[in-house]
Amino acid sequence: MSNPKLTDVARLAGVSPATVSRAINQPAIVNAKTLERIQQAIQQIG
Repeated sequence: MSNPKLTDVARLAGVSPATVSRAINQPAIVNAKTLERIQQAIQQIG
C-alpha cells in the first residue's frame, strides 16, 4: 500500500486535511480530543 495521505487520515478521523496538518506540525493548537482522533486514525491506517 502507498503512504497514507492527509486526506485519508482526515476522512477517517472526520476532520479537515488542514486540521490533520496542524495536528502533525503544531499539536499544541489542536483540541486534545481531536488530536486523539487523528492519532487513532494514523495508527489504523498504518
